[in-house]
Amino acid sequence: MVGGADEPGARMGEMKLSICIPTYNRERYLHNTLSRCAADFKFAFPYEIVISDNASTDDTKRVVDEFIAKGLPIRYHRRAENGGALRNIVSSLRHAVGEYALYLADDDVLIADQVAAIVAYLDANPDVVTCQAPWFLYDEVANRDTGQFYRVDRDTKFARRSFAEVFQFIYERHIFPEIGIYRTAALRSAWVLREFCFAPFPYLAHFLDQGAVTFLKQPFYRSVTVSKIEPRRHQAGNEEVMTFWDRYRGGLEYFLYFGVKRGSIANTREARAAFEEKCKIFTFNRMAVAARFWAARNDFVKVYELFTRMAVGGMADHPDMVKLREVLPLRVALQTLAYQVGATAGLDRLILSGMADPAAIGDLLRDCGVEPRIEILDDSAAHDPARIESTAVFVSDQQRRGKYLSMGYKPGLIFTEQELVRHILV
Repeated sequence: MVGGADEPGARMGEMKLSICIPTYNRERYLHNTLSRCAADFKFAFPYEIVISDNASTDDTKRVVDEFIAKGLPIRYHRRAENGGALRNIVSSLRHAVGEYALYLADDDVLIADQVAAIVAYLDANPDVVTCQAPWFLYDEVANRDTGQFYRVDRDTKFARRSFAEVFQFIYERHIFPEIGIYRTAALRSAWVLREFCFAPFPYLAHFLDQGAVTFLKQPFYRSVTVSKIEPRRHQAGNEEVMTFWDRYRGGLEYFLYFGVKRGSIANTREARAAFEEKCKIFTFNRMAVAARFWAARNDFVKVYELFTRMAVGGMADHPDMVKLREVLPLRVALQTLAYQVGATAGLDRLILSGMADPAAIGDLLRDCGVEPRIEILDDSAAHDPARIESTAVFVSDQQRRGKYLSMGYKPGLIFTEQELVRHILV
């Protein structure tokens, strides 16, 4: 279903810009974003807002109709069933009829003046098929930018098929080509979804295969990190940061493969070794970022897993990991204990025996995942013969282990510090 009408003189063949918004059950966010669009978009060229609704069950359609009635040039398409986020992104882009297109999340913000400047740039540079740009991280509650995702010193244009130069640019500046404005003529064959390769790198390769690519200094996009709709909302992008490092590497390798096949990148043993090292360093830097995120969630087992891989790759002394290494042995040990206790059926008590500061250890165990239903007790008055079957014990030494064994506690439920830290090698 399509709603809304073209602006005067803006027939499909004359549409300049398509702003593509995929959405699903986010009526409040969509209303907020469309309100900003209505207030901010004063473009001198015809534009459309393409909304692809992933079979929402809330009042998304009512929100769209409200803004169509206010004159916002919306084209609305509703999928018959939810096909997942990636298919919905594709759907929004496929319906674009503008000469240029861009993706806008249903809770993010465009900087309209900069968008208009990029459209003018593309008009003046017909060889450029996409303009990529960094983006601001934006606190909507405080109404301020809190950071910027990657930086470019100056607007930089790369000629068609300059794969080696673009790869070096990406590597040196740690660029993620996720935010851009595209020629829809190039977008038709450039938009790719890959399972093992982080999509922005493959589709950048496909763009560069067709024409020139420009990386801009000035952002045109604000990614809302703190929303006034729901300040503590889940951030899907954070999940990618925490788990996608191998996909990032896959995307870089896909990009390099295109350069090799197009003859722009040497395929000698020496060249392959050099690019392999750069892909490794790029990936390990992303793993270090992931480690920081996992540490913030008190999941130090995952931090340790990442550390072991980085250490084998020669990056054990990465600045982010140096900060975390000091706390890894204790935190991983306690998280391992929390996991063992939580995984064992029938337990509802955990005795701490011989700890210098049992209250502090108890607090750390809660942080590491010991569930509220598990009572944590100091051993001074915790022994209860009637509850041995439902009790685990954490002891400071083997002598105390022997004591609890003699009282009838199960050997598999008496944990010692030595056993828990034995395999944590930092």
